[in-house]
Amino acid sequence: MEKGLLEKTGKSLEEWIKVVKASKIEKHGEIVKFLKSDHGFTHGYANFVSLKSREADAASFNPEDLVNAQYTKGKEHLKAVYDLLIEKINTLGSDIEIVPKKANVSVRRKRQFALIQPSTKARIDLGLKLNDSETDERLKGSGSFGSMCSNKIEIFGAEEVDDELLKYLRRAYNDAG
Repeated sequence: MEKGLLEKTGKSLEEWIKVVKASKIEKHGEIVKFLKSDHGFTHGYANFVSLKSREADAASFNPEDLVNAQYTKGKEHLKAVYDLLIEKINTLGSDIEIVPKKANVSVRRKRQFALIQPSTKARIDLGLKLNDSETDERLKGSGSFGSMCSNKIEIFGAEEVDDELLKYLRRAYNDAG
């Protein structure tokens, strides 16, 4: 995006960030509108510059720092569960992308197939995007994940990262391929 921005507009990302800062506009939607109406941006580039100027995108942060920040304030003991989940997810294939964000970690193949979120001090929610989204005692409806995931599994400890959970993860991984 950054290279394309320079090619399309003749200005670098840093120059556009200065333009946004000089405008004194602070809200994302207003910045996007400003860049589109006053500078002829497409929505994608306006969104990109807005996120970067507000340092609101995950790419503005070190991925490891984003993950570590999720496991603070009483959630530290859940970091070992997260690490185990990532270890198991990485055994599914070599085409997996782990994308930390401020509140969760997106797991992608060709598209997102899982979302890992420390939802409470006692629990990690593992969201899954399954083509056939049945539910059972363990595999629940998506809840707060909405359309990002069709289902979720609540994980309270490392012992719950078991063969059954891996079966669900494998299904989501395969569905995303």
